[in-house]
Amino acid sequence: MAKYEKSPLAPERFPTLGGIAGVKFSTVQAGIKYKGRTDLMLAEFAPGTTVAGVFTKSLTASAPVLKCREHLTGGSARALVVNSGNSNAFTGRRGEESVDHILTAAADAVGCEVGEVFSASTGVIGEPLPHDIVTAALPGLKAQLGSADWEAAANAIMTTDTYPKGATRTAEIGGVTVTINGMAKGSGMIAPDMATMLSFVATDAVIPSAVLQALLSDGTDKSFNAITVDSDTSTSDTLMVFATGQAGNPSPASPTDPLIADFKRALDDLLLDLAHQVVRDGEGATKFVEITVTGADGDLAAKRIALSIANSPLVKTAIAGEDANWGRIVMAVGKAGEKANRDKLGIVIGGVQVTHDGMRVEGYDEAPVAAHMKGQNIIITVDVGVGIGQATVWTCDLTHGYIAINADYRS
Repeated sequence: MAKYEKSPLAPERFPTLGGIAGVKFSTVQAGIKYKGRTDLMLAEFAPGTTVAGVFTKSLTASAPVLKCREHLTGGSARALVVNSGNSNAFTGRRGEESVDHILTAAADAVGCEVGEVFSASTGVIGEPLPHDIVTAALPGLKAQLGSADWEAAANAIMTTDTYPKGATRTAEIGGVTVTINGMAKGSGMIAPDMATMLSFVATDAVIPSAVLQALLSDGTDKSFNAITVDSDTSTSDTLMVFATGQAGNPSPASPTDPLIADFKRALDDLLLDLAHQVVRDGEGATKFVEITVTGADGDLAAKRIALSIANSPLVKTAIAGEDANWGRIVMAVGKAGEKANRDKLGIVIGGVQVTHDGMRVEGYDEAPVAAHMKGQNIIITVDVGVGIGQATVWTCDLTHGYIAINADYRS
């Protein structure tokens, strides 16, 4: 049950996700922080499931993130435990012990090695996680495996989200149809560097862990690492993919194996879908903003400039106020720290050329741009005139709602 009014940018409904062979879910109202809603989820994976993951680069990463990184080296997974309401971040040795208790209890419940169990936590930073609540709930969650679907699992991991986020795709590997399902949570503290952002994806495909890891890392750079709500990178960012192998497709030999090309396309598309849903649920968001930078000194330079625009409070508040103040975009380009030719700078908003060769275009009419700013989907393109680098990022506007949500977050 969402605490806040549903985002105006939300999809009409949660997509129809069928089951993934080899994956079972259960959820419960454990009472970790929230009342009257589920806040704990257990997923069990079939023996032989491979796993890949990317995690926050924050130097204050949470205890679950550190343990996930450690277990990821084993390449196999049998269980995932996720709680909302408490991030178990900045909790010192006590937090590490909480994770150990949870992983051990989950391994006992599922009947696997501790190294095959992963956990994630999202919520308030700095509060000790009452792990006894989690461990006490695990036997019941094990007994109820299969009772929850993807939507129920997505609901259980939400914090300030106003809607659960899910996506599904199909692909072919060696003539065998495989399915990919995914869910995500995230609304604020979103600027992944690998938002609070958690995302879990599962497929019935046969994919070795090393291949899966390469595909995930590449797909992340073009999706979750290309979004921002407020420029703040979470202590808990976790994105994991589990491949159960139940589809029985031929196993790809490498990430560049032609056998895996269609799967890569589908996975990239699913990750981008989930990432966009996170932005559309940005705290207080009323506008979804796409920013493309071209003509940069390289793709990385283009991305940094695009993120400078996307993270600018002045740009974001202008968009919220439906003000076609393109001068703020000029400012954000200039402060990015990347090469930009002021006298060749071109800005296009909503398909309308605003500046060209470093100046406002002759006879510029602001009316169509102002009309575009009143819509929910804002498109900005900037050419910085120094090279061929390009990148696209996505963000949302910054409204009074963001302040209201974060001012009372711990209450």
